[in-house]
Amino acid sequence: MSNPGDADETPITSVRQMADYLAAGCKPPEQFRIGTEHEKFGFRLPDLTPPPYHPADGQPGSIRDVLGNLTRFGGEPIPDGAHIIGLKQPDGASVSLEPAGQLELSGAPLDSLHQTKQELEAHFDQVRAASESLSLGFAPLGFHPLATRDAMPWMPKGRYAIMRRYMPLVGSTGLDMMKRTCTVQVNLDYASEEDMRRKLRVSLLLQPLATALFANAPFTEGKPNGFLSYRAQVWTDTDNQRSGIPAVMFEDGFGFERHARWLIEQVPMYFVYRDGRYIDVAGRSFTDFMAGRVAELAGVTPTVGDFADHVTTAFTDVRLKRFLEMRGADAGSPGMMLAQSAFWVGLLYDGAALAAAESLLRGAGWTDAITARGAVPRQGLAAPWRGGTLRDILSDAIGIAKDGLRARGRLNAAGQDETVLLAPLEAIAAGGPVQAEHWLERYHGAWRGDIGRIFQEAAV
Repeated sequence: MSNPGDADETPITSVRQMADYLAAGCKPPEQFRIGTEHEKFGFRLPDLTPPPYHPADGQPGSIRDVLGNLTRFGGEPIPDGAHIIGLKQPDGASVSLEPAGQLELSGAPLDSLHQTKQELEAHFDQVRAASESLSLGFAPLGFHPLATRDAMPWMPKGRYAIMRRYMPLVGSTGLDMMKRTCTVQVNLDYASEEDMRRKLRVSLLLQPLATALFANAPFTEGKPNGFLSYRAQVWTDTDNQRSGIPAVMFEDGFGFERHARWLIEQVPMYFVYRDGRYIDVAGRSFTDFMAGRVAELAGVTPTVGDFADHVTTAFTDVRLKRFLEMRGADAGSPGMMLAQSAFWVGLLYDGAALAAAESLLRGAGWTDAITARGAVPRQGLAAPWRGGTLRDILSDAIGIAKDGLRARGRLNAAGQDETVLLAPLEAIAAGGPVQAEHWLERYHGAWRGDIGRIFQEAAV
């Protein structure tokens, strides 16, 4: 979830206009960039509890203090009413807050994964410097391993107040999604409508594989929960009108206009942002807004900026904006978060690799993706895939990504190409544990059932 964004005040007069908004993201391959986003849970070092937004009497540290300390590195505060809820950095990156204070880095658009690695390392250095004096730490995990939902704080961000009211009306786990999950995603470009369609379908079909590969959420409230990715399970009953893998994306003729129609006809609104405040219209139709049939918005003219905000409220496993967001992975170790970006860049940014991925997936469709997605949270790489399991295509998918990265030829100072970042995935393909399995081994072994140990070992 992003900070308040596009403020384009151009009035909307047609669906074609909204399709053109999306199509404006098309760019030539030489201008393709990589944007990596990740979230992480804050915790108090003395007792592992989540820090609140405001400082609390007798308690060390707060999220507001962390943001304040981060400004020493050049970030410009992003306000929401009287509160600072993020930082805009000079290089195009930003820091924002998820609903319960999960700290998110939205990375700058970068040319290479080596730059992504440098960006992550610099961010972690800054977060440590901003947090240590406050007796706070941060750990990227897919689902909070200890805290109850009620124990997690709320951040003073206008859109979250709207979602807090609305989420329980449309699913049983929406508040868990908001307060107790963390993800990592990579944002990638497309060259044309056809290029978008190809990349979207390949990434939707492979998203269950990514969910399994990066599973990192096996604990809930201090005990194993029976899942490898409970974060992925939470998404199965959050708000299915705006989440998952929509069948429309596999229909003949799908493109920017079809997607725009799906967004305004099928995805209910959350809000409209005007004059520094959020107007709660959760559950209303954007189509009705355009026709003047939403009472709360009487006299308010729909704009391109309103549509841009509405696009951000669709939570599909791959989100189509002016770029594609890969959204199926749990947050994890720095090496795994970099590997997630490397996996998708390798598959999608080289023409031969994209064609090879399409060949690997030939004959697969929406039903296959949905079946795998339903089984992945509990079964991981053993989830069914077209008569076998997801593990059956793992080595081939990683191999294609590796070929794609090698073809890009982006070298670091040591002369290594981007394939070095796939090493954690190659270890899993060779039989090693995914992150969730690693933590379960630690829980049953060295930790002797003390799940609190995960914070020290997972902290960045």
